[in-house]
Amino acid sequence: MADDGGAASSRYTTEDAIAQERRGPMRPGRLQSVRKRLAGASIARLFQFGDVLGLSIAAMLVGWWAGFAQPILIAAPLLTLILMLLVGGYRMGTREVAWRRYAQILAASFGAALSAEGLGRLLTSEPPLRVGLTWAIAASATLVALHLLWTMCLARLRRRGFLTPNIIIIGATVAAERLIEAALQRRDVNILGIFDDRRDRVGPSVHGVPVLGSALDLLDHRVLPFIDRIVITVPEKASDRIAQLVRQLAPIPNPIVLLFDGDDPVFEAKAMGRITDFGLAQIFGTPKRTGYQVAKRAVDLTLSLAAAAALAPLFAMIAAAIRLDSPGPIFFRQRRYGYLNEEIRVWKFRSMRADAEDPTASRQVSAGDDRVTRVGGFLRKTSLDELPQIFNVVRGEMSLVGPRPHAIGMLTGGADASKLVESYAHRHRIRPGLTGWAAVNGSRGPVDTPEAVRHRVALDLQYVEHQSLWLDLAIMLRTVPCLLGDSVAVR
Repeated sequence: MADDGGAASSRYTTEDAIAQERRGPMRPGRLQSVRKRLAGASIARLFQFGDVLGLSIAAMLVGWWAGFAQPILIAAPLLTLILMLLVGGYRMGTREVAWRRYAQILAASFGAALSAEGLGRLLTSEPPLRVGLTWAIAASATLVALHLLWTMCLARLRRRGFLTPNIIIIGATVAAERLIEAALQRRDVNILGIFDDRRDRVGPSVHGVPVLGSALDLLDHRVLPFIDRIVITVPEKASDRIAQLVRQLAPIPNPIVLLFDGDDPVFEAKAMGRITDFGLAQIFGTPKRTGYQVAKRAVDLTLSLAAAAALAPLFAMIAAAIRLDSPGPIFFRQRRYGYLNEEIRVWKFRSMRADAEDPTASRQVSAGDDRVTRVGGFLRKTSLDELPQIFNVVRGEMSLVGPRPHAIGMLTGGADASKLVESYAHRHRIRPGLTGWAAVNGSRGPVDTPEAVRHRVALDLQYVEHQSLWLDLAIMLRTVPCLLGDSVAVR
């Protein structure tokens, strides 16, 4: 028995080693989708809140020491935070130089003190200079202590993989090898795999990173929802090959960048730094859109939680009507496309007979469809069957406004709808929504012709390109009138 146990243990050890070799040296034990890891970047907002709280306490202590409240002590914490944002004090990238962060803290603290001192002189006769100087010293000490703590928190989170971005490389070139070597040394990104059309010549791996297939294999690869960035590494003079790869990868919604395999090592090092240096704000999304993303998520959570509470009686009435109308479950779950082609389970009230449900939407609903129940017909006409997706919004899988999620494998005229339009997957560059620009512009219900698919995708991409908080609010306000006034769309 002991020998059998030893043999089994040896076999499992060998199998584990083979599995790890296939996974590569930088793949974490458990992959998290980009959507789930994006939430981790809200830590930057928590750091800012912590800084404001710490600075407010410091202001109160300085006021207590000075013996009276000064306008400087009211304005200084907010001014310091604004200056910290302006000088880039919250980028917190992996390649950040430590002294630069603390120089930014000193500049923000003393700059805020001078600005608040000037404000104080406008509001009072002669504010003591010692208050401004004391505030600058107190604010600097507070921020240095807090940012030492933030740095330790970030290091721990990065070691555990919560803030480490994942990338894929196209092309097993010399530049790709150097990029892998740098990533192995710094551990600031995870390179999950390489795709190269010359797989037979390249071999099974490059510095331990597995070669997963050709460039075309990436189009439908299951790793895409976990990838923050795709890096094409090709010789600078291979313009035809670059153009070919850009055309081949056009359907992919993930961000794509080029890393030329050039002769200038300094230029190449800078390019690699830009590729691997994902600052905290960058992990959250495009830096210029961070405020919008935060506001959009806040609106999603606030309105969806309020709607779930307010509509609880309606949910109960619909559930009872479904149960009395036909046998089967109350809810229907369907696999649909989410952010960056991530597979999500979308909730709906069941509107069809239980024995006729179509999880892959291989047959889209048509007028007079015999699969739809009596209650289901009313729910679909009023879009009440979509209400349970409020909980998908709460979970962060969907948003209140965005392209409607389509079923994975949905057929249009016998063809996979996702293959009818090259830019189809670009609608997945953002979270899908309960309602959207297409829905309020007449494109709702089934897309049963190639023309309908193209029209839906065109409207969705218009929203992706022009999304804003005001547009979201306008779409929400237009949704109910559009639903009530739509007697043409089949649902």
